[in-house]
Amino acid sequence: MNTSSGKRGPLAVAARKDRNRKIAIQAAIALVLVALVVAIGISVSRKSSDNKAEQTAAPTTTESTAAPSVLTPDGAIRIGDPAAKVVVSAIEDFQCPACKQFESMTGPTLSDLVASGTVAVDYSPIAILDRMSSTNYSTRAANAGFCVVEADKTAWPAWHQAMFEAQPEEGGSGLTDDRLIELATAAGASDPDVAQCITSIRYGTFVGSNTQTVLGSGVTSTPTVRVNGVALRNPTPDALRAAVTAAQQ
Repeated sequence: MNTSSGKRGPLAVAARKDRNRKIAIQAAIALVLVALVVAIGISVSRKSSDNKAEQTAAPTTTESTAAPSVLTPDGAIRIGDPAAKVVVSAIEDFQCPACKQFESMTGPTLSDLVASGTVAVDYSPIAILDRMSSTNYSTRAANAGFCVVEADKTAWPAWHQAMFEAQPEEGGSGLTDDRLIELATAAGASDPDVAQCITSIRYGTFVGSNTQTVLGSGVTSTPTVRVNGVALRNPTPDALRAAVTAAQQ
């Protein structure tokens, strides 16, 4: 029995060493796999975070907080003699049906007065009716107006008229960017930058801040029409001419 036990002793020790070696190798492999999984997880997490950061930052890079360089100090688009004695101001929202009616009825009179050198017109596109479309059309349309006038001020009158003629119904999606670009091109603002300005809503931030400034000045509705700062309550063609004549005195 002692002889037999002595022979088995070295074999048992060798077997245990072999098992321990296998366990150690398996443990090392497991640790390597765990490390790889952790490394891959960190890499994916970083990529996901980077993508989220890019997605969050992207929209802000397309907008500018600055006003278009061609505006008056109070943010209006002046059409006509810059030094005109009489200035008619028209505060409008391109989604506003009453503004469309005003432009249809009184727009030709304003054009005649500007052409004769009698007045200058300060147009202030604002956005108070974004809720009346599913695409913030008031803001997009006002932005498009600033894009047009920045590119070619001479194109503004024709574009302005066309915009109200093409005014979409309230409650819909508004005119598409492609349609806004078509109207700008037809009016003469065909620079490729106009299209980029419209699709990126370059002046969207400015539209918002300018709208708040205008509302803060006491404007409560559109259109708001003033002659040399005096509100014209019923801006019919006759009332407008009478107010302009009085302002010339």
